[in-house]
Amino acid sequence: MTRILLVGVGGSVGSILRYALSGLVQGAARDSLFPWGTLAVNALGCLAIGVLTELAESRGAFGVETRLLLVTGFLGGFTTFSAFGYETLYLLRDAEGLLAAANVLASVVLGIAAVQLGRVAVQLAWR
Repeated sequence: MTRILLVGVGGSVGSILRYALSGLVQGAARDSLFPWGTLAVNALGCLAIGVLTELAESRGAFGVETRLLLVTGFLGGFTTFSAFGYETLYLLRDAEGLLAAANVLASVVLGIAAVQLGRVAVQLAWR
Protein backbone atom coordinates (compact mmCIF):
# COMPACT_ATOMS: atom_id res chain seq x y z
CA MET A 1 0.00 0.00 0.00
CA THR A 2 2.88 2.39 0.76
CA ARG A 3 4.28 1.91 -2.73
CA ILE A 4 0.93 2.74 -4.33
CA LEU A 5 0.72 5.92 -2.26
CA LEU A 6 4.26 6.91 -3.27
CA VAL A 7 3.39 6.53 -6.95
CA GLY A 8 0.12 8.42 -6.43
CA VAL A 9 1.69 11.32 -4.57
CA GLY A 10 4.54 11.59 -7.08
CA GLY A 11 2.11 11.38 -10.00
CA SER A 12 -0.09 14.08 -8.55
CA VAL A 13 2.79 16.50 -8.10
CA GLY A 14 4.18 15.65 -11.55
CA SER A 15 0.81 16.23 -13.19
CA ILE A 16 0.39 19.60 -11.54
CA LEU A 17 3.87 20.67 -12.57
CA ARG A 18 3.29 19.39 -16.13
CA TYR A 19 0.12 21.44 -16.39
CA ALA A 20 1.81 24.60 -15.11
CA LEU A 21 5.01 24.32 -17.15
CA SER A 22 3.30 23.25 -20.37
CA GLY A 23 0.85 26.13 -20.09
CA LEU A 24 3.62 28.60 -19.39
CA VAL A 25 5.69 27.50 -22.41
CA GLN A 26 2.68 27.28 -24.74
CA GLY A 27 1.49 30.67 -23.54
CA ALA A 28 4.86 32.15 -24.48
CA ALA A 29 4.36 30.78 -28.00
CA ARG A 30 0.64 31.46 -28.23
CA ASP A 31 0.81 32.46 -31.89
CA SER A 32 2.18 29.05 -32.86
CA LEU A 33 0.15 25.95 -33.68
CA PHE A 34 3.12 23.75 -32.71
CA PRO A 35 2.73 22.13 -29.26
CA TRP A 36 5.81 23.75 -27.69
CA GLY A 37 4.55 23.18 -24.13
CA THR A 38 4.28 19.44 -24.59
CA LEU A 39 7.64 19.26 -26.33
CA ALA A 40 9.32 21.19 -23.49
CA VAL A 41 7.78 18.97 -20.82
CA ASN A 42 8.67 15.76 -22.69
CA ALA A 43 12.28 16.86 -23.22
CA LEU A 44 12.65 17.94 -19.59
CA GLY A 45 11.04 14.71 -18.42
CA CYS A 46 13.43 12.68 -20.58
CA LEU A 47 16.39 14.60 -19.20
CA ALA A 48 15.17 14.01 -15.64
CA ILE A 49 14.64 10.29 -16.18
CA GLY A 50 18.16 10.06 -17.58
CA VAL A 51 19.61 11.74 -14.50
CA LEU A 52 17.50 9.77 -12.02
CA THR A 53 18.02 6.35 -13.59
CA GLU A 54 21.76 6.91 -13.90
CA LEU A 55 21.94 7.95 -10.25
CA ALA A 56 19.92 4.91 -9.19
CA GLU A 57 21.58 2.33 -11.43
CA SER A 58 25.23 3.29 -11.37
CA ARG A 59 25.50 5.16 -8.08
CA GLY A 60 22.91 3.47 -5.89
CA ALA A 61 21.77 6.97 -4.95
CA PHE A 62 18.31 5.85 -3.81
CA GLY A 63 16.24 2.76 -3.22
CA VAL A 64 13.07 1.24 -4.60
CA GLU A 65 10.66 3.50 -2.73
CA THR A 66 12.37 6.71 -3.84
CA ARG A 67 12.50 5.42 -7.41
CA LEU A 68 8.76 4.69 -7.26
CA LEU A 69 8.08 8.20 -5.98
CA LEU A 70 10.33 10.04 -8.44
CA VAL A 71 10.49 7.94 -11.61
CA THR A 72 7.25 5.99 -11.70
CA GLY A 73 5.13 8.56 -9.89
CA PHE A 74 6.49 12.05 -10.47
CA LEU A 75 7.89 11.55 -13.97
CA GLY A 76 4.96 9.31 -14.94
CA GLY A 77 2.65 12.19 -14.10
CA PHE A 78 4.96 14.84 -15.53
CA THR A 79 5.79 13.50 -18.97
CA THR A 80 3.10 13.86 -21.55
CA PHE A 81 3.41 11.33 -24.30
CA SER A 82 -0.33 10.80 -24.19
CA ALA A 83 -0.73 14.49 -24.95
CA PHE A 84 1.95 14.07 -27.62
CA GLY A 85 -0.12 11.42 -29.37
CA TYR A 86 -3.30 13.44 -29.10
CA GLU A 87 -1.75 16.68 -30.34
CA THR A 88 -0.03 14.93 -33.24
CA LEU A 89 -3.30 13.30 -34.26
CA TYR A 90 -5.06 16.66 -33.90
CA LEU A 91 -2.50 18.28 -36.22
CA LEU A 92 -3.00 15.48 -38.74
CA ARG A 93 -6.78 15.86 -38.59
CA ASP A 94 -6.30 19.59 -39.15
CA ALA A 95 -4.32 18.82 -42.32
CA GLU A 96 -1.13 20.09 -40.66
CA GLY A 97 0.97 17.10 -41.73
CA LEU A 98 4.25 18.99 -41.73
CA LEU A 99 3.73 20.25 -38.18
CA ALA A 100 2.66 16.75 -37.09
CA ALA A 101 5.80 15.23 -38.60
CA ALA A 102 7.95 17.95 -37.03
CA ASN A 103 6.37 17.23 -33.63
CA VAL A 104 7.06 13.49 -33.92
CA LEU A 105 10.64 13.96 -35.09
CA ALA A 106 11.49 16.70 -32.58
CA SER A 107 9.91 14.83 -29.64
CA VAL A 108 11.60 11.52 -30.37
CA VAL A 109 15.06 12.86 -31.27
CA LEU A 110 15.16 15.47 -28.51
CA GLY A 111 13.79 12.99 -25.96
CA ILE A 112 16.40 10.33 -26.72
CA ALA A 113 19.18 12.91 -26.75
CA ALA A 114 17.99 14.36 -23.42
CA VAL A 115 17.98 10.93 -21.74
CA GLN A 116 21.57 10.39 -22.87
CA LEU A 117 22.56 13.92 -21.83
CA GLY A 118 21.13 13.32 -18.36
CA ARG A 119 23.04 10.07 -17.97
CA VAL A 120 26.31 11.59 -19.22
CA ALA A 121 25.88 14.61 -16.94
CA VAL A 122 25.68 12.33 -13.92
CA GLN A 123 28.65 10.28 -15.10
CA LEU A 124 30.76 13.41 -15.52
CA ALA A 125 29.65 14.90 -12.21
CA TRP A 126 30.57 11.74 -10.30
CA ARG A 127 34.08 11.28 -11.68
